[in-house]
Amino acid sequence: MRLPRLLRTTPFRLTLLFLALFAAAASAFLGYIYVATAGEVNRRAQAEISREFESLEAAYRQGGVDALNQTIVERASGEKPFLYFLADRNGKRISGSIEESPVANFTGDGPEWASFKVTETDLDGAEIKAAAKGVQQRLEHGEILFVGADVDASEAYVRKIVRALWGAGALVILLGMAGGVLISRNVSRSMQGLVDVVNDVRAGDLHARARVRGTRDEYDELAEGLNDMLDRIERLMGGLRHAGDAIAHDLRSPLTRLRARMEVALIDAENGKGDPVAALETALMDADGVLKTFNAVLAIARLQAAGSAPDQRTFDASELASDMAELYELSCEDKGLDFKAEIVPALPIKGNREFLAQALANILDNAIKYTPEGGAIMLRARRTSSGELEFSVTDTGPGVPEADRARVIQRFVRLENSRSEPGAGLGLSLVQAVAASHGGRLELAEGPGEYNGMGPGLRVALLLPRVE
Repeated sequence: MRLPRLLRTTPFRLTLLFLALFAAAASAFLGYIYVATAGEVNRRAQAEISREFESLEAAYRQGGVDALNQTIVERASGEKPFLYFLADRNGKRISGSIEESPVANFTGDGPEWASFKVTETDLDGAEIKAAAKGVQQRLEHGEILFVGADVDASEAYVRKIVRALWGAGALVILLGMAGGVLISRNVSRSMQGLVDVVNDVRAGDLHARARVRGTRDEYDELAEGLNDMLDRIERLMGGLRHAGDAIAHDLRSPLTRLRARMEVALIDAENGKGDPVAALETALMDADGVLKTFNAVLAIARLQAAGSAPDQRTFDASELASDMAELYELSCEDKGLDFKAEIVPALPIKGNREFLAQALANILDNAIKYTPEGGAIMLRARRTSSGELEFSVTDTGPGVPEADRARVIQRFVRLENSRSEPGAGLGLSLVQAVAASHGGRLELAEGPGEYNGMGPGLRVALLLPRVE
Protein backbone atom coordinates (compact mmCIF):
# COMPACT_ATOMS: atom_id res chain seq x y z
CA MET A 1 0.00 0.00 0.00
CA ARG A 2 1.39 3.40 -0.99
CA LEU A 3 1.72 5.84 1.90
CA PRO A 4 0.18 9.34 1.67
CA ARG A 5 2.51 11.90 0.10
CA LEU A 6 2.85 13.81 3.37
CA LEU A 7 4.22 10.74 5.12
CA ARG A 8 6.76 10.21 2.32
CA THR A 9 8.28 13.69 2.53
CA THR A 10 11.84 14.18 3.71
CA PRO A 11 10.91 16.59 6.57
CA PHE A 12 8.47 14.01 7.98
CA ARG A 13 11.09 11.27 7.77
CA LEU A 14 13.61 13.51 9.46
CA THR A 15 11.03 14.21 12.16
CA LEU A 16 10.56 10.47 12.71
CA LEU A 17 14.31 9.99 12.90
CA PHE A 18 14.61 12.80 15.43
CA LEU A 19 11.75 11.34 17.49
CA ALA A 20 13.38 7.90 17.41
CA LEU A 21 16.64 9.39 18.65
CA PHE A 22 14.76 11.39 21.26
CA ALA A 23 12.83 8.31 22.39
CA ALA A 24 16.07 6.36 22.78
CA ALA A 25 17.66 9.20 24.74
CA ALA A 26 14.52 9.64 26.84
CA SER A 27 14.41 5.91 27.61
CA ALA A 28 18.01 5.97 28.74
CA PHE A 29 17.33 9.06 30.84
CA LEU A 30 14.21 7.54 32.40
CA GLY A 31 16.10 4.34 33.12
CA TYR A 32 18.79 6.35 34.87
CA ILE A 33 16.14 8.28 36.86
CA TYR A 34 14.48 5.03 37.88
CA VAL A 35 17.71 3.35 38.94
CA ALA A 36 18.92 6.44 40.78
CA THR A 37 15.58 7.03 42.55
CA ALA A 38 14.99 3.40 43.44
CA GLY A 39 18.58 3.08 44.63
CA GLU A 40 18.24 6.17 46.82
CA VAL A 41 14.97 4.87 48.32
CA ASN A 42 16.59 1.49 48.96
CA ARG A 43 19.64 3.10 50.60
CA ARG A 44 17.49 5.24 52.87
CA ALA A 45 15.38 2.25 53.90
CA GLN A 46 18.49 0.18 54.62
CA ALA A 47 20.01 3.06 56.62
CA GLU A 48 16.89 3.43 58.78
CA ILE A 49 16.65 -0.34 59.32
CA SER A 50 20.35 -0.53 60.19
CA ARG A 51 20.01 2.31 62.73
CA GLU A 52 17.02 0.56 64.33
CA PHE A 53 18.91 -2.74 64.39
CA GLU A 54 21.91 -1.08 66.08
CA SER A 55 19.61 0.53 68.65
CA LEU A 56 18.13 -2.86 69.55
CA GLU A 57 21.56 -4.44 69.57
CA ALA A 58 22.70 -1.80 72.09
CA ALA A 59 19.77 -2.66 74.35
CA TYR A 60 20.75 -6.35 74.06
CA ARG A 61 24.33 -5.65 75.06
CA GLN A 62 23.18 -3.67 78.09
CA GLY A 63 20.45 -5.92 79.43
CA GLY A 64 20.63 -9.17 77.57
CA VAL A 65 17.82 -10.92 75.78
CA ASP A 66 15.22 -9.92 78.37
CA ALA A 67 15.96 -6.22 77.89
CA LEU A 68 15.89 -6.72 74.13
CA ASN A 69 12.59 -8.55 74.31
CA GLN A 70 11.06 -5.80 76.45
CA THR A 71 12.27 -3.13 74.03
CA ILE A 72 10.85 -5.01 71.03
CA VAL A 73 7.48 -5.41 72.75
CA GLU A 74 7.37 -1.72 73.58
CA ARG A 75 8.34 -0.64 70.10
CA ALA A 76 6.09 -3.15 68.34
CA SER A 77 3.11 -1.78 70.24
CA GLY A 78 4.09 1.78 69.37
CA GLU A 79 3.80 3.72 66.08
CA LYS A 80 7.25 3.07 64.72
CA PRO A 81 6.99 1.66 61.16
CA PHE A 82 9.25 -1.30 61.81
CA LEU A 83 8.74 -5.05 61.79
CA TYR A 84 10.43 -7.16 64.52
CA PHE A 85 11.15 -10.83 65.03
CA LEU A 86 13.20 -12.27 67.92
CA ALA A 87 14.03 -15.98 68.24
CA ASP A 88 16.30 -18.06 70.45
CA ARG A 89 19.41 -19.78 69.18
CA ASN A 90 17.29 -22.68 67.89
CA GLY A 91 15.04 -20.38 65.85
CA LYS A 92 12.05 -20.56 68.20
CA ARG A 93 10.09 -17.31 68.27
CA ILE A 94 10.36 -15.26 71.44
CA SER A 95 8.52 -12.07 70.44
CA GLY A 96 7.97 -9.63 67.57
CA SER A 97 5.39 -7.99 65.33
CA ILE A 98 5.57 -10.79 62.75
CA GLU A 99 5.06 -14.49 63.34
CA GLU A 100 8.03 -15.82 61.44
CA SER A 101 11.22 -14.60 59.90
CA PRO A 102 11.01 -13.78 56.16
CA VAL A 103 14.67 -14.76 55.69
CA ALA A 104 14.79 -18.24 54.19
CA ASN A 105 17.79 -20.53 54.66
CA PHE A 106 19.38 -18.31 57.26
CA THR A 107 22.99 -19.39 57.93
CA GLY A 108 23.85 -16.97 60.71
CA ASP A 109 27.26 -16.12 59.28
CA GLY A 110 26.44 -12.44 59.08
CA PRO A 111 23.65 -9.97 58.38
CA GLU A 112 21.31 -11.12 55.61
CA TRP A 113 18.93 -8.77 53.80
CA ALA A 114 15.62 -9.86 52.38
CA SER A 115 12.72 -8.29 50.44
CA PHE A 116 9.26 -9.69 51.09
CA LYS A 117 5.57 -8.94 51.20
CA VAL A 118 3.53 -8.25 54.30
CA THR A 119 -0.21 -8.55 54.48
CA GLU A 120 -2.12 -5.58 55.86
CA THR A 121 -5.80 -4.79 56.27
CA ASP A 122 -7.26 -1.47 55.15
CA LEU A 123 -10.23 0.37 56.65
CA ASP A 124 -12.66 -1.70 54.62
CA GLY A 125 -11.18 -4.98 55.84
CA ALA A 126 -9.54 -5.82 52.54
CA GLU A 127 -6.11 -7.42 52.56
CA ILE A 128 -3.25 -5.51 50.95
CA LYS A 129 0.12 -6.93 50.03
CA ALA A 130 2.77 -4.35 50.85
CA ALA A 131 6.45 -4.44 49.98
CA ALA A 132 8.88 -4.69 52.88
CA LYS A 133 12.60 -5.06 53.42
CA GLY A 134 14.63 -6.18 56.42
CA VAL A 135 17.88 -7.56 57.83
CA GLN A 136 18.44 -10.57 60.04
CA GLN A 137 21.52 -11.36 62.13
CA ARG A 138 22.57 -13.73 64.92
CA LEU A 139 23.36 -11.93 68.18
CA GLU A 140 26.32 -12.45 70.50
CA HIS A 141 24.79 -15.37 72.48
CA GLY A 142 23.12 -17.05 69.53
CA GLU A 143 19.72 -15.36 69.51
CA ILE A 144 18.29 -14.31 66.12
CA LEU A 145 17.04 -10.78 65.55
CA PHE A 146 15.21 -9.52 62.47
CA VAL A 147 14.33 -5.88 61.88
CA GLY A 148 12.34 -4.81 58.80
CA ALA A 149 10.29 -1.92 57.50
CA ASP A 150 7.38 -1.34 55.16
CA VAL A 151 8.81 0.31 52.00
CA ASP A 152 5.66 0.09 49.88
CA ALA A 153 4.94 3.84 50.13
CA SER A 154 8.46 4.72 49.00
CA GLU A 155 8.32 2.30 46.08
CA ALA A 156 4.88 3.61 45.14
CA TYR A 157 6.37 7.11 45.09
CA VAL A 158 9.14 5.88 42.78
CA ARG A 159 6.56 4.27 40.51
CA LYS A 160 4.57 7.51 40.35
CA ILE A 161 7.69 9.43 39.34
CA VAL A 162 8.48 6.90 36.62
CA ARG A 163 4.90 6.97 35.32
CA ALA A 164 4.98 10.76 35.25
CA LEU A 165 8.25 10.70 33.31
CA TRP A 166 6.92 8.13 30.84
CA GLY A 167 3.77 10.19 30.42
CA ALA A 168 5.81 13.30 29.75
CA GLY A 169 7.94 11.38 27.23
CA ALA A 170 4.83 10.08 25.46
CA LEU A 171 3.35 13.59 25.37
CA VAL A 172 6.56 14.99 23.89
CA ILE A 173 6.55 12.26 21.23
CA LEU A 174 2.93 12.99 20.34
CA LEU A 175 3.61 16.71 20.16
CA GLY A 176 6.70 15.97 18.08
CA MET A 177 4.64 13.87 15.68
CA ALA A 178 2.08 16.66 15.38
CA GLY A 179 4.86 19.23 14.87
CA GLY A 180 6.47 16.96 12.26
CA VAL A 181 3.20 16.73 10.33
CA LEU A 182 2.73 20.52 10.53
CA ILE A 183 6.31 21.25 9.44
CA SER A 184 6.06 18.68 6.65
CA ARG A 185 2.87 20.31 5.37
CA ASN A 186 4.45 23.77 5.38
CA VAL A 187 7.65 22.53 3.73
CA SER A 188 5.68 20.52 1.18
CA ARG A 189 3.57 23.57 0.39
CA SER A 190 6.69 25.68 -0.14
CA MET A 191 8.45 23.01 -2.17
CA GLN A 192 5.33 22.33 -4.23
CA GLY A 193 5.43 25.95 -5.39
CA LEU A 194 9.00 25.44 -6.60
CA VAL A 195 8.08 22.13 -8.24
CA ASP A 196 5.17 23.82 -10.05
CA VAL A 197 7.54 26.48 -11.39
CA VAL A 198 9.99 23.84 -12.61
CA ASN A 199 7.16 21.92 -14.30
CA ASP A 200 5.90 25.12 -15.96
CA VAL A 201 9.39 25.87 -17.28
CA ARG A 202 9.73 22.30 -18.55
CA ALA A 203 6.43 22.81 -20.36
CA GLY A 204 7.89 25.88 -22.09
CA ASP A 205 6.68 28.75 -19.91
CA LEU A 206 9.88 30.74 -19.32
CA HIS A 207 7.94 33.52 -17.57
CA ALA A 208 7.05 31.33 -14.56
CA ARG A 209 8.66 32.50 -11.30
CA ALA A 210 8.71 31.20 -7.74
CA ARG A 211 6.95 33.22 -5.04
CA VAL A 212 9.28 34.96 -2.58
CA ARG A 213 7.48 35.18 0.77
CA GLY A 214 9.74 37.83 2.28
CA THR A 215 10.72 35.72 5.31
CA ARG A 216 14.41 35.70 4.23
CA ASP A 217 14.74 32.02 5.11
CA GLU A 218 16.39 29.29 3.05
CA TYR A 219 13.24 28.82 0.94
CA ASP A 220 13.27 32.48 -0.03
CA GLU A 221 16.97 32.15 -0.90
CA LEU A 222 16.18 29.10 -3.02
CA ALA A 223 13.28 30.88 -4.72
CA GLU A 224 15.41 33.95 -5.42
CA GLY A 225 18.20 31.79 -6.79
CA LEU A 226 15.74 29.90 -9.00
CA ASN A 227 14.22 33.14 -10.24
CA ASP A 228 17.65 34.58 -11.03
CA MET A 229 18.53 31.41 -12.93
CA LEU A 230 15.26 31.58 -14.87
CA ASP A 231 15.86 35.27 -15.65
CA ARG A 232 19.27 34.37 -17.02
CA ILE A 233 17.86 31.47 -19.05
CA GLU A 234 15.14 33.71 -20.43
CA ARG A 235 17.71 36.34 -21.39
CA LEU A 236 19.89 33.71 -23.03
CA MET A 237 16.99 32.22 -24.96
CA GLY A 238 15.79 35.66 -25.95
CA GLY A 239 19.30 36.59 -27.01
CA LEU A 240 19.61 33.46 -29.12
CA ARG A 241 16.25 34.10 -30.77
CA HIS A 242 17.18 37.71 -31.32
CA ALA A 243 20.54 36.68 -32.74
CA GLY A 244 18.87 34.31 -35.17
CA ASP A 245 16.37 36.94 -36.26
CA ALA A 246 19.10 39.55 -36.54
CA ILE A 247 21.36 37.33 -38.60
CA ALA A 248 18.50 36.39 -40.94
CA HIS A 249 17.50 40.04 -41.32
CA ASP A 250 20.95 41.60 -41.50
CA LEU A 251 22.42 39.14 -44.00
CA ARG A 252 19.50 39.45 -46.41
CA SER A 253 20.81 42.64 -48.08
CA PRO A 254 24.45 41.55 -48.63
CA LEU A 255 23.31 38.13 -49.85
CA THR A 256 20.87 39.80 -52.23
CA ARG A 257 23.66 42.03 -53.54
CA LEU A 258 25.95 39.03 -53.91
CA ARG A 259 23.32 37.13 -55.89
CA ALA A 260 22.59 40.13 -58.12
CA ARG A 261 26.26 40.61 -58.96
CA MET A 262 26.70 36.92 -59.70
CA GLU A 263 23.58 37.00 -61.91
CA VAL A 264 24.91 40.01 -63.83
CA ALA A 265 28.30 38.30 -64.19
CA LEU A 266 26.57 35.18 -65.51
CA ILE A 267 24.59 37.18 -68.08
CA ASP A 268 27.75 38.99 -69.20
CA ALA A 269 29.59 35.69 -69.49
CA GLU A 270 26.79 34.19 -71.61
CA ASN A 271 26.88 37.22 -73.91
CA GLY A 272 30.67 37.09 -74.16
CA LYS A 273 31.09 40.26 -72.15
CA GLY A 274 32.90 40.97 -68.92
CA ASP A 275 35.78 39.28 -67.20
CA PRO A 276 34.80 35.99 -65.46
CA VAL A 277 37.89 36.09 -63.23
CA ALA A 278 37.09 39.60 -62.07
CA ALA A 279 33.49 38.56 -61.45
CA LEU A 280 34.65 35.65 -59.28
CA GLU A 281 37.02 37.92 -57.38
CA THR A 282 34.18 40.34 -56.72
CA ALA A 283 31.95 37.45 -55.58
CA LEU A 284 34.66 36.25 -53.18
CA MET A 285 35.03 39.74 -51.73
CA ASP A 286 31.26 39.95 -51.23
CA ALA A 287 31.24 36.49 -49.60
CA ASP A 288 34.04 37.55 -47.25
CA GLY A 289 32.02 40.62 -46.34
CA VAL A 290 28.98 38.47 -45.60
CA LEU A 291 31.06 36.16 -43.38
CA LYS A 292 32.56 39.13 -41.58
CA THR A 293 29.12 40.59 -40.99
CA PHE A 294 27.84 37.21 -39.79
CA ASN A 295 30.71 36.83 -37.30
CA ALA A 296 30.25 40.38 -36.01
CA VAL A 297 26.50 39.98 -35.51
CA LEU A 298 27.01 36.61 -33.80
CA ALA A 299 29.69 38.01 -31.46
CA ILE A 300 27.45 40.96 -30.49
CA ALA A 301 24.45 38.69 -29.88
CA ARG A 302 26.50 36.29 -27.75
CA LEU A 303 27.89 39.08 -25.59
CA GLN A 304 24.49 40.68 -25.12
CA ALA A 305 22.89 37.34 -24.26
CA ALA A 306 25.64 36.26 -21.84
CA GLY A 307 25.58 39.54 -19.94
CA SER A 308 29.31 39.31 -19.11
CA ALA A 309 32.37 38.36 -21.10
CA PRO A 310 33.57 34.76 -20.61
CA ASP A 311 37.04 33.66 -19.46
CA GLN A 312 37.95 36.93 -17.76
CA ARG A 313 41.47 37.07 -16.35
CA THR A 314 43.70 39.75 -14.88
CA PHE A 315 46.38 41.02 -17.26
CA ASP A 316 48.38 44.16 -18.04
CA ALA A 317 46.34 46.48 -20.28
CA SER A 318 49.43 48.49 -21.20
CA GLU A 319 50.87 45.42 -22.96
CA LEU A 320 47.67 45.04 -24.97
CA ALA A 321 47.74 48.73 -25.96
CA SER A 322 51.42 48.45 -26.94
CA ASP A 323 50.69 45.44 -29.16
CA MET A 324 47.84 47.28 -30.87
CA ALA A 325 50.00 50.39 -31.36
CA GLU A 326 52.78 48.35 -32.96
CA LEU A 327 50.26 46.63 -35.25
CA TYR A 328 48.41 49.77 -36.45
CA GLU A 329 51.39 52.09 -36.72
CA LEU A 330 52.29 50.44 -40.05
CA SER A 331 48.73 50.78 -41.34
CA CYS A 332 48.79 54.49 -40.53
CA GLU A 333 52.11 54.91 -42.34
CA ASP A 334 50.69 53.21 -45.43
CA LYS A 335 47.82 55.73 -45.52
CA GLY A 336 50.02 58.71 -44.71
CA LEU A 337 48.71 59.28 -41.19
CA ASP A 338 50.68 60.45 -38.17
CA PHE A 339 50.29 57.85 -35.41
CA LYS A 340 51.26 58.36 -31.77
CA ALA A 341 50.63 56.38 -28.58
CA GLU A 342 50.62 57.46 -24.93
CA ILE A 343 50.57 54.32 -22.79
CA VAL A 344 50.97 54.37 -19.01
CA PRO A 345 52.84 51.24 -17.87
CA ALA A 346 51.46 48.67 -15.39
CA LEU A 347 47.71 48.92 -15.89
CA PRO A 348 46.16 45.79 -14.39
CA ILE A 349 42.69 44.92 -15.68
CA LYS A 350 40.39 41.94 -15.48
CA GLY A 351 38.68 40.93 -18.68
CA ASN A 352 38.71 38.84 -21.82
CA ARG A 353 41.87 39.88 -23.68
CA GLU A 354 40.64 38.69 -27.09
CA PHE A 355 37.37 40.64 -26.91
CA LEU A 356 39.13 43.80 -25.70
CA ALA A 357 41.72 43.46 -28.50
CA GLN A 358 38.90 43.15 -31.04
CA ALA A 359 37.20 46.26 -29.60
CA LEU A 360 40.44 48.28 -29.85
CA ALA A 361 40.98 46.98 -33.39
CA ASN A 362 37.51 48.14 -34.41
CA ILE A 363 38.09 51.62 -32.95
CA LEU A 364 41.46 51.95 -34.68
CA ASP A 365 40.07 50.60 -37.97
CA ASN A 366 37.33 53.23 -37.93
CA ALA A 367 39.84 55.99 -37.12
CA ILE A 368 42.14 54.97 -40.01
CA LYS A 369 39.19 54.51 -42.40
CA TYR A 370 37.65 57.96 -41.83
CA THR A 371 40.78 60.08 -41.28
CA PRO A 372 42.00 61.72 -44.52
CA GLU A 373 45.62 61.48 -45.63
CA GLY A 374 47.84 63.86 -43.69
CA GLY A 375 45.72 63.51 -40.54
CA ALA A 376 46.75 62.18 -37.13
CA ILE A 377 45.63 59.44 -34.75
CA MET A 378 46.43 59.16 -31.03
CA LEU A 379 46.05 55.97 -28.96
CA ARG A 380 46.00 56.35 -25.16
CA ALA A 381 45.90 53.85 -22.30
CA ARG A 382 45.76 55.38 -18.82
CA ARG A 383 43.91 55.70 -15.53
CA THR A 384 41.23 58.31 -15.09
CA SER A 385 40.86 60.38 -11.93
CA SER A 386 38.11 58.02 -10.76
CA GLY A 387 40.38 54.98 -11.14
CA GLU A 388 38.80 53.61 -14.32
CA LEU A 389 40.95 52.23 -17.12
CA GLU A 390 40.68 54.23 -20.33
CA PHE A 391 41.47 53.07 -23.86
CA SER A 392 40.91 56.03 -26.18
CA VAL A 393 41.55 56.75 -29.85
CA THR A 394 41.43 60.35 -31.09
CA ASP A 395 41.54 61.22 -34.81
CA THR A 396 41.33 64.30 -36.99
CA GLY A 397 38.65 62.95 -39.30
CA PRO A 398 35.23 64.47 -40.01
CA GLY A 399 33.93 63.36 -36.63
CA VAL A 400 30.36 62.52 -35.67
CA PRO A 401 27.79 65.23 -34.90
CA GLU A 402 26.65 65.17 -31.29
CA ALA A 403 23.07 64.43 -32.33
CA ASP A 404 24.17 61.27 -34.15
CA ARG A 405 26.56 59.83 -31.53
CA ALA A 406 23.89 57.74 -29.85
CA ARG A 407 22.88 56.26 -33.23
CA VAL A 408 26.28 55.25 -34.55
CA ILE A 409 26.73 52.60 -31.85
CA GLN A 410 23.60 50.82 -33.06
CA ARG A 411 23.95 47.96 -35.50
CA PHE A 412 23.99 48.71 -39.24
CA VAL A 413 23.75 52.47 -38.71
CA ARG A 414 25.98 54.43 -41.11
CA LEU A 415 25.99 58.20 -41.50
CA GLU A 416 25.72 59.88 -44.88
CA ASN A 417 29.40 60.91 -44.97
CA SER A 418 30.48 57.28 -44.58
CA ARG A 419 28.31 55.68 -47.26
CA SER A 420 31.21 55.63 -49.71
CA GLU A 421 33.45 53.66 -47.31
CA PRO A 422 33.22 49.85 -47.11
CA GLY A 423 31.67 48.34 -44.02
CA ALA A 424 28.42 47.20 -42.48
CA GLY A 425 28.08 49.57 -39.52
CA LEU A 426 28.90 46.98 -36.88
CA GLY A 427 32.29 48.19 -35.57
CA LEU A 428 31.11 50.46 -32.74
CA SER A 429 28.20 48.13 -31.99
CA LEU A 430 30.69 45.40 -31.14
CA VAL A 431 32.76 47.83 -29.05
CA GLN A 432 29.62 48.81 -27.11
CA ALA A 433 28.78 45.13 -26.51
CA VAL A 434 32.34 44.43 -25.28
CA ALA A 435 32.22 47.43 -22.94
CA ALA A 436 28.85 46.37 -21.47
CA SER A 437 30.01 42.77 -21.01
CA HIS A 438 32.97 44.03 -18.93
CA GLY A 439 30.89 46.38 -16.80
CA GLY A 440 32.26 49.42 -18.63
CA ARG A 441 30.95 51.98 -21.09
CA LEU A 442 31.69 53.58 -24.47
CA GLU A 443 32.02 57.35 -24.80
CA LEU A 444 32.08 59.39 -28.02
CA ALA A 445 33.25 63.01 -27.96
CA GLU A 446 34.62 65.65 -30.30
CA GLY A 447 38.26 65.35 -31.33
CA PRO A 448 40.94 68.07 -31.30
CA GLY A 449 38.83 70.40 -33.51
CA GLU A 450 39.35 72.02 -36.92
CA TYR A 451 42.98 71.90 -38.11
CA ASN A 452 44.41 72.45 -41.62
CA GLY A 453 41.01 71.94 -43.18
CA MET A 454 40.38 68.71 -41.32
CA GLY A 455 38.37 67.88 -38.28
CA PRO A 456 36.79 68.35 -35.92
CA GLY A 457 37.75 64.75 -35.37
CA LEU A 458 36.38 62.13 -32.99
CA ARG A 459 37.47 60.74 -29.64
CA VAL A 460 36.25 57.22 -28.87
CA ALA A 461 36.94 56.06 -25.28
CA LEU A 462 36.46 52.56 -23.89
CA LEU A 463 36.20 52.90 -20.09
CA LEU A 464 36.48 49.82 -17.87
CA PRO A 465 36.11 49.48 -14.07
CA ARG A 466 39.22 49.33 -11.92
CA VAL A 467 40.52 46.06 -10.53
CA GLU A 468 39.98 45.84 -6.76
